[in-house]
Amino acid sequence: MTLGTPPEETTPVRGPAPALPPTPRPPAETLAAARPQDTPARIGLAADGFELFYGAHHALKHISFTVPEHSVTAIIGPSGCGKSTLLRSFNRMNDLIPGVRTSGRLAVAGVDVYAPGVDVVDLRRRVGLVFQRPNPFPKSIFDNVAFGLRLLGIRDKAELGGRIEASLRRAALWDEVKDRLDRSALALSGGQQQRLCIARSLAVEPDVLLMDEPASALDPTATARIEELILELKHRYTLVVVTHNMQQAARISDFTAFMLQGVLVEHDGTRKVFTSPREKLTEDYITGRFG
Repeated sequence: MTLGTPPEETTPVRGPAPALPPTPRPPAETLAAARPQDTPARIGLAADGFELFYGAHHALKHISFTVPEHSVTAIIGPSGCGKSTLLRSFNRMNDLIPGVRTSGRLAVAGVDVYAPGVDVVDLRRRVGLVFQRPNPFPKSIFDNVAFGLRLLGIRDKAELGGRIEASLRRAALWDEVKDRLDRSALALSGGQQQRLCIARSLAVEPDVLLMDEPASALDPTATARIEELILELKHRYTLVVVTHNMQQAARISDFTAFMLQGVLVEHDGTRKVFTSPREKLTEDYITGRFG
């Protein structure tokens, strides 16, 4: 799918972001207008009035939106606006931070991830997370990809080998490492390490893949490989990608969500967000007037 081209870059006029009301409610959803009416999308992820506090700090304010299955949603916004916090909320990584409390609802495939009795370990298997900087374990390439599989109790060498090869192929890395699976993952280039981390997430067969600025630490060539990979993976998985790069968001995503000061300002089809945004705040951010 060819996405709309964002407006020409202008020299950003840096300054404080415009003030927002304390807890505004987001505008009505327009996803139906962004997709053909005769092919309704199944919902992979959903937020309904979700709020998150770090102690007294109100980090996320009444977030409501949906992410269709087998699509890519980009989350954009200035640093500190809550993008990564929202991303980590979907697999409850924020639970590891003392003093975090939440209200509202987040759902994966219709199941509230904060409901009593939810198996958090299984949730994190189903909702993989790839971090900004590659974080391979100080183990072999093979053992990196096998790590989650062994935690699931898979020990059979033939099964491990087959699933590792399949994961490395999906991550577009197999042809580059198939002859050195026993070598340290730390010897790989930065772009290869990031694809290895993606393969490690894919090995446990998730439904959703969350990516927190997956290419921000990579060179342009490695970034292009990651973007190509994202476009391939959406046919099999639901992806949400946090990015500061407006051009990248336009290239890789079907939908874009713009956040500011913990508020979801706008969420719509990427073409519409970049060519005719509903909110002036969105236009100002995309054209570099603040941020």
